[in-house]
Amino acid sequence: MLGDDSLAKNNTFNDRKWRTLDLPHDWSIEGSFSQKNTSTASEGGLPTGIGWYRKTFRLPESSKNKNIIINFDGVYRNSEVWINGHYLGKRPNGYISFNYDLTGYLKFGNQTNVIAVRVDNSEQPNSRWYSGSGIYRNVWFTTINKTHFKQWGTFITTPQISDHSATVNIKTGISSTDKNLNLKTVIYDEKGKVVADNLSSINQVGAIRDVVIKNPILWSSDHPYLYKVVLQLFKGNELLDDYQVNIGIRSFKFDSEKGFSLNGVHMKIKGVCMHHDLGALGAAVNTRAIERQLQILKQMGCNAIRTSHNPPAPEFLNLCDKMGFLVMDEAFDMWAKKKNKHDYHEDWPQWHKQDLTDQILRDRNHPCVFIWSIGNEIREQLDSTGISITRELVKIVKNIDNTRLVTSALSESDPHKNYIYQSDALDLVGLNYHQEVYADFLKNYPNQKFIATETMSALETRGFYDTPTDTTRHWPQSSKIPFTQGNAQFGVTAYDNVAAYWGSTHEETWKIIKKYDFLSGLFIWTGFDYLGEPTPYPWSARSSYFGIVDLAGFPKDVYYMYQSEWTDKPILHLLPHWNWKPGQLVDVWAYYSQADEVELFLNGKSVGIKKKQGDNLHVSWKVKFEPGTLKAISRKNGKIVLSQEIHTAGAPAKIQLVADRKSIHADGNDLSFITVKVLDKNGNIIPDAENLVNFKIKGPADIAGVDNGSQISMEPFKASYRKAFHGMCLLIVRSRKTKGEVLVEATSNGLMPSTLALNAK
Repeated sequence: MLGDDSLAKNNTFNDRKWRTLDLPHDWSIEGSFSQKNTSTASEGGLPTGIGWYRKTFRLPESSKNKNIIINFDGVYRNSEVWINGHYLGKRPNGYISFNYDLTGYLKFGNQTNVIAVRVDNSEQPNSRWYSGSGIYRNVWFTTINKTHFKQWGTFITTPQISDHSATVNIKTGISSTDKNLNLKTVIYDEKGKVVADNLSSINQVGAIRDVVIKNPILWSSDHPYLYKVVLQLFKGNELLDDYQVNIGIRSFKFDSEKGFSLNGVHMKIKGVCMHHDLGALGAAVNTRAIERQLQILKQMGCNAIRTSHNPPAPEFLNLCDKMGFLVMDEAFDMWAKKKNKHDYHEDWPQWHKQDLTDQILRDRNHPCVFIWSIGNEIREQLDSTGISITRELVKIVKNIDNTRLVTSALSESDPHKNYIYQSDALDLVGLNYHQEVYADFLKNYPNQKFIATETMSALETRGFYDTPTDTTRHWPQSSKIPFTQGNAQFGVTAYDNVAAYWGSTHEETWKIIKKYDFLSGLFIWTGFDYLGEPTPYPWSARSSYFGIVDLAGFPKDVYYMYQSEWTDKPILHLLPHWNWKPGQLVDVWAYYSQADEVELFLNGKSVGIKKKQGDNLHVSWKVKFEPGTLKAISRKNGKIVLSQEIHTAGAPAKIQLVADRKSIHADGNDLSFITVKVLDKNGNIIPDAENLVNFKIKGPADIAGVDNGSQISMEPFKASYRKAFHGMCLLIVRSRKTKGEVLVEATSNGLMPSTLALNAK
């Protein structure tokens, strides 16, 4: 229920008229964009407020002698929970996982129980980006014996690794009053074969055990090999509890001179920053939607993610383990000093120790996590409290996990002015922006280890182009000067030559990072566009321009620059489109790799051969437009590597539907992301098409969301229609819990319709 009613915590409350829904759930994404919403454009301009959730359930008599726990992966924010009218507690932090013990307040047999949750996201503003509202991560009921493994009480490390063996150190925490307990440990490889086992007695508190794996296969970003550890707790022959966790055997090192190495192999950290929203799906966690984002980034060559600026969903870390992403796991965007009127600073005194502790305990077994970050651009950098708080936070982390490095993302690059750095508590110096000081890092920070925790803040709108491109523009130019350089379309050119005043173009900073070994790598702001923070434009812009990929998951042109730099596969990408005014002088760019040169042709006539000069990452030509075909050919040693053609598009004629997957699981959660293109009769995409496309679904599936990547669209995400934006939009189809064929139909006035069959199985 949206709204507030204090009686909703009581079992006798009548909730029959309430909406029935599945979790995870984000009510903000279901609302309408409005400048009047108190969330403001910085948070996406969507509604917030207060909401209640209730669940009625029964428990069997057999559960009477058990402990029953409810685990929340994340609730945004100020959640309060009741069981059968009994108040369990409050958790203000919207990103942290927490749990309550329901034992002692439950009824069994035919009697009903009621969990009630109040979520309060009404005090605004409390975030600098879109947060979502509600129980937006998963919730789990766990029934366990009185003797059990403690929640987050198991810590597994691999302190000794060689080609021939790996020592797996297992520390377990036990909640028990029993004596004479035994712990069985079995480790399986990815094929399910037992590679190590152990059976030993333990005490009532827990145990520390070493188990050896012979000839281990190491976890890496290219080969993320996972072993499964199964722990079983016995009293005699009675199995009391079990715990399973995937582990990766890997070692890493930061060196002040040589940079970063994983398993002894030097590599650059090629990372991006990511907020938690999933575009049209909002903040509600969906494993397939997260996986799709990571797949798109992986294809670009990305190997690392920074969880800006909060603990992520567990599903995200599970996927990073599986897919081979290194993760900088970040805790806070602010400490005691505020950035917004009602942000976490209000909860800092009471909650920061508990929240940080719970984050480290929850996430410390993930092989993907290699850096803990205790903050982002914290305002205590600039006063002496930064020293004491930094030391306090680092101590909390190290007491729980001393196997990983701790950093904080610093926006003040002068070490003499930065009190967080002066605490001498950080293992790793993380700098945000200030790429002009990177080359002199070791002079300014002698013997220190470097990571660029946030970089670029370059700006682009997918499919929008303007000229000239031979100069860099800063939008905005300053925080003190009103932004006036924009255009009526609220667009930013997709050529890589516009950045916020504090940042740089993509090419500028990457060229510096790749040049010096001691610069271990970077995290780009950002991998995907995200809801909120629509720099440089005011309302009606409501989502960011920073992404390498737009909000709908469609790559912008600079994506291919990174692909050409970060992967070994041949790349050739030509931009822009080829629909202009006759005689107009157009800047044509090409990103390419695995080739020596690119030759450009217009209607069969060569415009010239270009080679990258110096450290340039693209080549370009100035071409007078004439309708027809623009063709690029890349060559290596005189042999053709790749070719690409762009044709002048005619009038819109038809719709094309392209699904990322035509077969989905009938589990009620799986998704098919369908790219919708507006084409001319010859199959060319229409670069300025804005046709309204309507969707119908037949069969056991529903529309989960629609989008087009436009930063200024006021169309709802939960709808059966969407306008194309630069010729494209997105339809997201969600399965039901019924198997069968799904037929998707897309229609638009004046265009040939299109259908697509999916299989839910």
